[in-house]
Amino acid sequence: MAADPISDGVRAAAEAAARDAYGRLVAVLTARTCDIAAAEDAVSSAFVAALDVWPRRGIPDRPEAWLLTVARRKLIDAGRKQATAREAAPDMIRIVDEAASRAERDSAFPDERLKLMFICAHPALDPALHTPLMLQTVLGFDAARIGAAFLVSPAAMSQRLVRAKTRLRTLQPGFIEPDREEWPDRIRAVLHAIYAAYAAGAASGAGPVEDAGGLIREAAALARILTGLLPGDAEALGLLALILYGEARRPAARDASGGFIPLGQQDTARWDMALISRAEALLRRAIAMDAGGRFVLEAAIQSAHCARAVTRHTDWDAILALYDRLISAHPTAGAIVARACALGSAGGAEEGLATLEALDPARMVSFQPYWAARGYLLAVTGDMAAARESYERAADLATDPAVRDFLKDRAAGS
Repeated sequence: MAADPISDGVRAAAEAAARDAYGRLVAVLTARTCDIAAAEDAVSSAFVAALDVWPRRGIPDRPEAWLLTVARRKLIDAGRKQATAREAAPDMIRIVDEAASRAERDSAFPDERLKLMFICAHPALDPALHTPLMLQTVLGFDAARIGAAFLVSPAAMSQRLVRAKTRLRTLQPGFIEPDREEWPDRIRAVLHAIYAAYAAGAASGAGPVEDAGGLIREAAALARILTGLLPGDAEALGLLALILYGEARRPAARDASGGFIPLGQQDTARWDMALISRAEALLRRAIAMDAGGRFVLEAAIQSAHCARAVTRHTDWDAILALYDRLISAHPTAGAIVARACALGSAGGAEEGLATLEALDPARMVSFQPYWAARGYLLAVTGDMAAARESYERAADLATDPAVRDFLKDRAAGS
C-alpha cells in the first residue's frame, strides 16, 4: 500500500519540531533534576510519543511546551518506580516546573542550552570529553556519530560518555552554572561543539540556515548568542564568521537538479555577498584581538577562498600559508587533510599524498574527508585505479546523498 502523503508530511514536520526542541528540553529538565541521563531518557520518550500522536492528531500549537509536559510526566513516572518515589513525586513536579521558567530568572545565560554546555565543560572532567558530552547532551548526537567525528569507536565513546555523566552528577549535584570568571576556561570546548554541530549539518546536505531546522540553525543561533555574551572573544567571533562564510556559499553548492558542486567550481555570482561582508567584518574584529586562534585562522582561510568572487582566482600560496599556521598551532586531522587538498590544487599533489600517507591509517579508516582527498590527489597524479578505489570508499562514507553521487561519478570517471 502506498504511503499516505499527508501523514508523511505531518510526520516530517513532527520530527523537525522535536529535533529543534531537543537541546532546550534536555537543558531545562537537567537544570533542576541534575541528572543528564534521566533528562535524556524523558525527552527521548516524549519524542516517541510525539511521533505517534502528532501524525494522528496534528502538531500542537506549542510543540515544545507539549514535549516538555510529556517529558516531565515521563520523568515523574520514572521517579515513582524508585523506592522513595511516592514522597518525591510532588517535589519532582515542583522542580521541573521551576526549570521551565529558569531562563527568565537570574541566570547569566540567556539560553539554557548554552548554560548546560558550559556545565559540561567542568574542569574536573577529561577535557577530551567536554565537546562530545555537549554534542550528545545538548545537540542530540548519538555515540556512533560522535565517535566518527573524533575517530573513536562507538562503543568506546558510549562508555566514556556514560562515565562522564555519572562523574558530572557527583561533581555538581546542584548543577550550578559557572561564574563569568570561569567562562574563558570553558568556552573553547563550547565553540568546538557548536562548530562540530554546524559541520555535521552542512555535511548532511541541509538547506540554507534561515530555512533549515536542526543542526545548522542551532549552531548559527548558539554562535550568535555567544558573540553577544562575549563580544571581546576573538574565537567566538571567528566561529560565527566561519559559519557565515559557509552559509554564504551554500546556494552555489548545488546545481539546478540538486547535484553537488565543489567549492572550486562554484559560480561566485550565486554567493551571498551580504553574508560574506558580515563575515569579513567579524573576522577583522577577531584578527585585531587575536590572529592565532583556531577559528580565526579557519575563517581567514575561508575568506581567502571567498576572495575569488572579486579577484577571479584563488591565491593558493596565501591559503597554504594560513593552513601552515593553523596546523602548527592547532593540528587536527581535518586541517591536515584540507591542506593536502590545497597542495594538490596548487600543483603539489605528490606532496599532498605524502602528507596523507603520514597520517595514522587506523584512525583514517572511517574518516570520509581523507578518502575523498586521497581520491582527488591520486587522480591528479594519474593513478586512476587507486583513485577509483579511494573515491568509492569516500562515497560509502558520505552522509549527503548529493556528495555520495558526486564521488561515485568521480570513481566511475577514474
